Amino acid sequence: MNTKSDTRTATKAAREAPAETEVEVELPAPRGTGLSGRLWVEEPAIRRRMPDPVRTAAVRAVIIASVTLIQAMTAFFCTLAGSWLAFPMVLSSVGSTVVATWGVLDVWVTRQVWNQRNGVVSVPSSTARQLRRERRRARRAARAAERDGGRIRRRGAGRLSEA
Repeated sequence: MNTKSDTRTATKAAREAPAETEVEVELPAPRGTGLSGRLWVEEPAIRRRMPDPVRTAAVRAVIIASVTLIQAMTAFFCTLAGSWLAFPMVLSSVGSTVVATWGVLDVWVTRQVWNQRNGVVSVPSSTARQLRRERRRARRAARAAERDGGRIRRRGAGRLSEA
């Protein structure tokens, strides 16, 4: 089986197809792998996507942490080599460590603020919240009815008839 010619045919068909139509390209799967041969298989996400501000803070924290690690390695190698650059690199590594800690805390705080402002969009919890509200209303109505019923009984109780 010649896979190069199959690939060329699929590529040529994809080029000749109009832009509006969707072309699904199926390539032959390698033998014995059990794969379907499709290039892309859509799978449902296990977790929801992070909100944009939280993702931005997380990317910033990862970049800062990686720069900090690079500075620490450079400081280490400069120290081994006996270079004059070792001391400034150690100082900048300490400062970068403080900034990296701030970056991680920024991710945590941004996530907490996002959850507090926008709430959790979870159907079961909002359903449970609604049920709790209904139970609370029923309890309040029962207490109010009990109080009103008790007041009426007390007014006439213990008095002699006025007739």
